[in-house]
Amino acid sequence: MSFATPLFLWYFMPAVLLAVLVCPRAWRNGIVALASLIFYATGAGATTLLLLSCMVVNFAAGPALEPSAGDAYKPFRRRVLIAVISFDVAVLAIWKYAGFATEQLAGFARLLGGDFPVTHIALPIGISFYTFHHISYAVDIYRGERRALRNPVSFATYISMFPQLVAGPIVRYREIADQLPQRRSHRLDDVAAGFPRFALGLCKKVIVADSLAPLADACFATPSDEMTFAIAWLGAITFTLQLFFDFSGYSDMAIGLGRMLGFRLPENFARPYASVTVTEFWRRWHMSLSRWFRDYVYVPLGGNRGGVRKTYRNLCIVFVLTGFWHGAAWTFLIWGIYHGSLLIIERGFGLDTTPEGKLARTGRRALTVVLVVFGWVFFNSADLPSALTMVGHMLLPDFAGLSDVVAEAFTNQRLVILLAAMAIAFLPAHPVTGPLLESSRSKPAAALRIGVMTVGLAYAAILVATGTFSPFLYYQF
Repeated sequence: MSFATPLFLWYFMPAVLLAVLVCPRAWRNGIVALASLIFYATGAGATTLLLLSCMVVNFAAGPALEPSAGDAYKPFRRRVLIAVISFDVAVLAIWKYAGFATEQLAGFARLLGGDFPVTHIALPIGISFYTFHHISYAVDIYRGERRALRNPVSFATYISMFPQLVAGPIVRYREIADQLPQRRSHRLDDVAAGFPRFALGLCKKVIVADSLAPLADACFATPSDEMTFAIAWLGAITFTLQLFFDFSGYSDMAIGLGRMLGFRLPENFARPYASVTVTEFWRRWHMSLSRWFRDYVYVPLGGNRGGVRKTYRNLCIVFVLTGFWHGAAWTFLIWGIYHGSLLIIERGFGLDTTPEGKLARTGRRALTVVLVVFGWVFFNSADLPSALTMVGHMLLPDFAGLSDVVAEAFTNQRLVILLAAMAIAFLPAHPVTGPLLESSRSKPAAALRIGVMTVGLAYAAILVATGTFSPFLYYQF
């Protein structure tokens, strides 16, 4: 079930909100947990059993991970931590990467004249996200940052909460542990604050991202012998904007839904295309993922405390994992290595800080956007040869223009939306629209809320009703 469907918007969401508002406070977590599992099962089907199995294992391990007075059982706790993380990673590896690994082995076997069977396993929706939630739960308890949950309903609420279950934000356990007890407050004010944020995300998704999707798809599907400089750049820029409005739109909807249910979920985007450096870009893009890798991979590896070489090694590890976390394909690995290399270059040459002077900042911001756009080509291409073909044409100007298929997809409406999306995405770094819309009482924020809740929401509802939407891009991860 997608947020941008009539079933969710007109039946599921109102029913859940009404139940949470009118039922006793002690029932609220149970309502959210049950609704979340129903929400997940409608799309995941039988793989819901995998999610439930992971939840049982991690919930059972929680109490054994807690430090005790004097921590006499630390070796035992460490073994439990290793075991539960190994289980979580193994589940992710089998269901997400077994097919890719066996394909590589099969290719190698063919080179040697042999044969190797390829494994085909259906990828469960949101497995990368709920695996990271489970690991965060185990590690935060082991470190003594939060107590283990003894109530299975509260645990199910954290792991399966439908606003963030299938595409984030990635909520670290310590960020939400204090919100899970049944005594948390929940008021109509939360609904009033969260709904405009949800509406903003819906507008970003169905009005902007879904309108740009056919154009981006047409450009990236262009055969190599028809690819041109214009098609390559049009496709790269269009996908750059489509992905931002699609994913940040989902995050706005998730944060707004969480607020309406009485939860405060972490921010995930802060105008990333306003970044002056690639380092800053990763502080603004998919922030919950960056924080997760920082806290559970980069810092445990030593962070930047072990000298320059170890710092660069740790960055390489983090971005290789970041690439593969997004998908089991060489294109994602190259994308991760590409961004890791850019961060290392910036650190090595002292380019990871904001330069002084308006002209210098403008130039660096333009360069950062161009570098990010090149990276998205690898992220969205079907395979490595296609990505290299597109990048090659982006670097070699020609005057061939657009193919008939791309020209047909490049309608006047999409041109207007593309230009509007560029204007919005490349505005100054502050203020960030989502938090401004949700909490600010300023006149510009009030005007924005009125616009989103009237014209924007009405137009988005019409598009949803006519079925002109597509799945969120990050559902595949």
